[in-house]
Amino acid sequence: MVYDFDGTLSPQPMQEYTVFPQLGIRPDKFWDDVKNENAKIKGEQIITYMMMMLRKTNQASLKISKSDLGKMASEVRFFPGVERYFGRINKFVATHSNRKINVRHYIISSGLKEILNKTRIKNCFRNIFASEYHYNHYGAPMYPKLVVTDTVKTQFLFRINKGREKLSENINEYMAEADRPIPFSNIIYIGDGMTDVPSMTVTTKNGGYAIAVFNPRKRNSLRTCRTLFKGARVDYIAEADYRRNSELDRFLKTILRSIIQGIVFYNTQRDMAIKRNIK
Repeated sequence: MVYDFDGTLSPQPMQEYTVFPQLGIRPDKFWDDVKNENAKIKGEQIITYMMMMLRKTNQASLKISKSDLGKMASEVRFFPGVERYFGRINKFVATHSNRKINVRHYIISSGLKEILNKTRIKNCFRNIFASEYHYNHYGAPMYPKLVVTDTVKTQFLFRINKGREKLSENINEYMAEADRPIPFSNIIYIGDGMTDVPSMTVTTKNGGYAIAVFNPRKRNSLRTCRTLFKGARVDYIAEADYRRNSELDRFLKTILRSIIQGIVFYNTQRDMAIKRNIK
């Protein structure tokens, strides 16, 4: 199960809970400035926002180190039910598979890994892929070291699919579908907007599932999700409510039952083929 973060697990971009209050920045003003600056330089928006955050901290003579970002992570808020959701889903999969199948949770985000690595739900994930700064020997951020754009997100889907999650591992070498530890048919991608389209498309076109979640308090959120559904980018849309028996919870469990049955069927067929070969 793969999740975007901002707008998917958390109602607001993580910077709005952490860095912006320290700088006294109005979120709407900052994101407008990023959009205008990016249009001017014709650059990549994620790089632009990361550089503008550095510029703002320097202008304010505010030193925000890697450890400072980690401490700020305690301020990040989540959608209803998120903090109990992962344990419940793990138990559901274990129960419905007679404890023969495990579920792995991943984050793929354009947000800052320094913050994500210290949130209250960090230990729920097998791996977190996100943008990072390079820090000097004083612990101060210098420049973006890793930038996770809309399309770069798909790289990490293939890393999960092939079991090559370290950036030092090559994912371009051919690997037969049968040798891939996590087939796309066993992947569920959950996102909230247009920045998730490449990942949603890669997942569904390879046999997996994609869900768009919306924030009922944001005017355009539901409209965006409906657009994704009409464009066949996602299989389902639901409110970002992760509590037991919510619409999202019920739909996810329906998909999980189907995936579990598929794995059981595949394993049964494989075992029968092995027995035939032995005989």
